[in-house]
Parts: sequence; structure tokens; C-alpha cells
Amino acid sequence: VQLQAFGGGLVQAGGSLRLSCAASGSIFSINYMRWYRQAPGQQRELVASLSRGGSTVYGDSVKGRFTISRDNAGKTVYLQMNSLKSEDTAVYYCNMVYMDTYRSPRVDWGQGTQVTVSS
Repeated sequence: VQLQAFGGGLVQAGGSLRLSCAASGSIFSINYMRWYRQAPGQQRELVASLSRGGSTVYGDSVKGRFTISRDNAGKTVYLQMNSLKSEDTAVYYCNMVYMDTYRSPRVDWGQGTQVTVSS
């Protein structure tokens, strides 16, 4: 299974970016698709989570500014980031909790995508 994330870049404070992460491979079902981020010298933190049933969870620092969603096929997850702040600068990683075609539980990570917010 592969997770490919893209959409990062350099943006001014107050601006917006949309990240995408597409999953492909031997997937039977997806339980959660999530975005994490890691800033230099800091631990990786949960940004947003989307369950199979559609429930969402957001980190306190992004509530009201970021929105997680997915496409109709359920294999691409998006993170719409609005009102970006310099403290949102980090490498963003997508994460998927799923069952593969052998019905084995799996967790996979995509490659990171850099988001830099200039003040």
C-alpha cells in the first residue's frame, strides 16, 4: 500500500493551502485517515482525523481553521488549511489505519510534505 501526499509549499501568513493524500494498493477497508505534523525539534502531533463513519477530530491549535475531508471513493484525504500561521510550519504526514485484503490490520504513513508559512 502506498500513500502519496502532495500540496505543501510556501505561503504567507493568513493564506491557504490544501494538502492531498492518495492511497493505493491492497486495501480492504479504511478505518481512519489522518494528518499529522512535525515541526523541527518537536514531536509529531495529530492535526486532524477522519473516521470511516465520517467523524472528525482536530488538534486544538487548528480547530476552526483546518478541515479534513475525503473523496467519494474514500481513498484520497484532503486537508484544507486556512488562516495559516507561522506556527503551522511543519512537515505534514498522512496516516492511514486500515485492513488489507488479507483482513490484517495495518497502519501506514505517507511521505511528508513541507508546509512553510512566512510571517
